[in-house]
Amino acid sequence: MKISRIAVASLGLFATTAFAQSSVTLYGVADAGIEYLSNVPSASPGGSNQVRMTSCNMSTSRWGLRGVEDLGGGLKAIFELESGISFDTGAQNNSTRLFDRSAFVGLGSKYGQLTLGRQTTPMYDTTLQLDPMGFAPRYSLFKMDDVLAGRADNAIKYRGIFSGLTVTGLYSFSRTGGGEVPGNYKVDRNMGVSLMYETGALAVGAVYDEIQGSTVATADRKDRRALIGASYAFGPAKAFIGYRWYNGNVGALPTNGSNIYWAGLRYGLTPALTLTGAAYYTDSRNSGADPFLFVASADYAFSKRTDVYMNVGYALNRGNSQLGMNGFNSTTGSPTNVVPGKDQTGVVVGVRHKF
Repeated sequence: MKISRIAVASLGLFATTAFAQSSVTLYGVADAGIEYLSNVPSASPGGSNQVRMTSCNMSTSRWGLRGVEDLGGGLKAIFELESGISFDTGAQNNSTRLFDRSAFVGLGSKYGQLTLGRQTTPMYDTTLQLDPMGFAPRYSLFKMDDVLAGRADNAIKYRGIFSGLTVTGLYSFSRTGGGEVPGNYKVDRNMGVSLMYETGALAVGAVYDEIQGSTVATADRKDRRALIGASYAFGPAKAFIGYRWYNGNVGALPTNGSNIYWAGLRYGLTPALTLTGAAYYTDSRNSGADPFLFVASADYAFSKRTDVYMNVGYALNRGNSQLGMNGFNSTTGSPTNVVPGKDQTGVVVGVRHKF
């Protein structure tokens, strides 16, 4: 009997030790608000104003599981599963994927982190740090080019931090999840690499991203993007500036290209209140459809986890461009956001809680 008790006690001690070396964290963000939009397409020929409830304004609403196990010798195992949620309806953001935002596993050490699965691209990781609006799902650089917030299926990704330099590289065998094609490794391939250097108040980043056609017929077509930007903090303020170049022919048009320029300032008026102003300009090559997006934002933090915000945006459309608060109008299945050629004003007030 005594031996059994000792064995059970030893087993319990072993289990406690093993548990102490690994952990799983449940986390997430809940973000919802009320939005006003002008010139929204409707039965009226000139469009109508709209008031609606929206989710994912300052941050994408989501929940996730993140785990780590200490393997000893500085080596650790890691995994992440993350799912987007629409808090206005309770539905998944993606009806065909439970973990639409990330699903990966890998190993990490002092030499960096290597992961396999569905992951954010280096373009996303870099742009997130260089947009004055923090790459919010609306009223930000994200709406000027959705691919900047890229995620890739079937991806192997490396990320290493060396003093102030962060190096990231990604290779996806099939970016959209259609599956690798035997005998043609180019189909749906995605490659990206980025460098981010931070020293004191200055941060400078550069990234390159390349996507190839998702079918055998379009495998030799490419969409290429390059981005460079910087931020500089001085006192309670932080200034941002950046440029994105794009050229490609993966889409329906034989050639398609544009430039995006942006600048902004984030200012901590008090420890709780942050004000942000930003301007974005899209130059569509070989076209006069070159819109501006102007954004002003106020964010008040009740705590580290809970804040309220108000964003005001104005899309100035030129040359029959079609930019709204929710992005460009599209003929490929995306919703129509604004009456073509009309400007749009948007105001959203909401609350965000992180857990």
